[in-house]
Parts: sequence; C-alpha cells; structure tokens
Amino acid sequence: MFNPDAKIITRMAPMLQRVMVVDPQPAGARLIGELMRDIARSQIWVAETNEKAIRLAGSYDPHIIFAEMGPTPVDGIAFTRELRRSHLSARYVPVIMITGQATAAGILAARDGGVHEFLRKPFTMKDLLRRLEAVTLRQRDWVEAVGYVGPDRRRFNSGDYQGSLKRRSDAKATPDSERMAQALKILRSAIAAVGTDPGQAMRSMQAQVTDLRKCGMSVADLKLTTAAIDFGRYLDEMEKKGAPYDAAALEAKAATLLAYMPKDEAVAA
Repeated sequence: MFNPDAKIITRMAPMLQRVMVVDPQPAGARLIGELMRDIARSQIWVAETNEKAIRLAGSYDPHIIFAEMGPTPVDGIAFTRELRRSHLSARYVPVIMITGQATAAGILAARDGGVHEFLRKPFTMKDLLRRLEAVTLRQRDWVEAVGYVGPDRRRFNSGDYQGSLKRRSDAKATPDSERMAQALKILRSAIAAVGTDPGQAMRSMQAQVTDLRKCGMSVADLKLTTAAIDFGRYLDEMEKKGAPYDAAALEAKAATLLAYMPKDEAVAA
C-alpha cells in the first residue's frame, strides 16, 4: 500500500543520520532510538546528564537532538540554552523537547531557551514525523541576539497543529524589510550589552552584519551593503584586540547602519 509519508521521510532521512537523545530514563531513550532507526536508520547516542550531552554534541555533531524537559538529572531547557551559547558546530542543531507534563509556562520556557519543537508524551508516529518535518524541511530563521540565541520564536510550533502532514509551509522566509528591522534592533541591543556580555554581544553583532549585508545586496542598496562590510571589518579589528569593547565607539561606527532603523523603533530607543 502507498504510504503518503514515504516521500517526506526519504527527503528528511539525510538530515537525521546522527541523533542524540538526552534522557536519564533508558526506556524513553530506547523508544526514541528505535523509532529513529525505523524512520531513517539513524545512529543514536544517549546522554543521561546535561554535562554528557554537551560532550557528545561536541564529539559527534548530531543532526538532531531530543531532550527530556527535566528538571533533573536532565534539564533540557538549561542544556539547550548552554548549547546555543557554546562554540560547538552543533549549537545550530534542531532540538525537540519532550515531556509528559506540558504546561503553558513550560512550553514558553522551552521556546525562550532556543528549542525548535515541543513533543508531548505519549505521542504517535505521526506526531513525531510532523516535528521532524518541521525541523528538517521547514527550517526557521536563526536569531543571534544577546538575550536569546536560537530559531525565530515567532514561528515556534507547540505541536497543536492537526492538519495534513504534507501541507506547504505557512512560515515563509522573512521579507527583507522585516529581516533588516530585526537585525538593526538586535545590533542596537548588542552594542548596549558589550559591557555585560562582551563575548555574546560580539558574536551577535557579527551575525547582524552578515544579515544586513545580505539585505543590502538583496535590495541593491550599495550604501547599506558598504556600511555593513565596513562595520564588519571594524568588529574583526575589535575582536582581535579583545574585550573590553567601547559601546560609544561601536555605536558611532554603526551610525550609518542604525540610520536605517525604522522610525518607530528609533523613537523607542
């Protein structure tokens, strides 16, 4: 019999070859492992603590991570937050949070910790496939701010959607104007945070420069593109010198970029 999900599974499979499960309970980890082997013939690594999970993420660079919400001995939200702020290549990996006791507060905490999707127990194979489809075939924009690092929270899915698994994505790519406004807002916040969190502030500023350069090229704005390139070079020089960074000097250097801030955002500053 024809399986309507077969084509989707085939498309997802290459992005699901290395799977890490962060769960202190062997039965829970074994269930996820067996399901993922059935779906994509995945290799599975299991971590029973947050510390081991970070080590395995650095060693094996998983394609996807399932994390029990916790709180102990695994705290999935704390693990995700630490992973997102690390320098591991796995920091961008989709994280699906799993719990048997979902609350509105827990879902929001997971979202704000940088989780991609939320999966309630008990779940069906179709529930799992829907989350896998979301993180592999309908990827969200990445946000590199100071207070938040992770996928765009405006497109977070708590898992309540009941429609067709094969639906077209309703989360289209962020338009250039929206992307630029968000990058400028984050840039301004990152400059203000260089005294309290210089490392993440620098990483955040560099990420916004990349986005702004892309926006400038997309809309053929040579002034914006040039300003982003120039500020990026300045950031590289500052990073080589190391912290502390001068917020006033950074703001002055970024003035041409910040002038693109929408009027309502600029007034709120």
